[in-house]
Amino acid sequence: MSAGMRPEDRDRIATAFRQSAALFTTMAESMAADVARAADLLHDALASGGTLLCCGNGGSAADAQHITAELGGKFYRKRPGLPAVALTVNSSMLTAIGNDFAYDEIFSRQVEALGRPGDILLAITTSGNSPNVVDAARAARLLDMTVIGLTGASGGALAAHCHQLLAVPATDTPRIQEGHIAIGHLLCELVESRLFPPGSTAGRPMPQRPGEGRGPAR
Repeated sequence: MSAGMRPEDRDRIATAFRQSAALFTTMAESMAADVARAADLLHDALASGGTLLCCGNGGSAADAQHITAELGGKFYRKRPGLPAVALTVNSSMLTAIGNDFAYDEIFSRQVEALGRPGDILLAITTSGNSPNVVDAARAARLLDMTVIGLTGASGGALAAHCHQLLAVPATDTPRIQEGHIAIGHLLCELVESRLFPPGSTAGRPMPQRPGEGRGPAR
């Protein structure tokens, strides 16, 4: 045992690791098809020239920024950047909307301003009930955007507004968030590998011409 490590700390650390390992085993058995379906939706939107909008609060805001950075920059390989926007980073926009309208509208107003039919929203809330995230999903559906939800086990109010719900089978917030970032990494990996396979010289997918349409999956 390391010098100074208390037995209760060692036990707590070991328990957390075991809980995480058990959760990922359960996710591997129960969520693979749902994650693949979400990757299909994200790929189809980006391949048609759409944009990913992503939102969440607190740790979920950090996850939104992390995922959009992986797509806009790179995941495994250097390739053209993909259009991905975290709705959590513009402090002037967030504070203006919170002050002039309501905090519950900080994401939905941005979806209204930036979203287009065929774009995709990744909405992240561990409870599934964050009002501003649920409102963003409602706004996205009104714009004929596709909605993917990342939640905990219950799915919460967000579930009713998602084309694909990814509900991590846990109720403990840290474990849920660990599941969320693992799923986010998988979405980025799958989309990157399909849009830019090894040896690809493809450019960034661009929006289709007028009349060709980019409606969401139903």
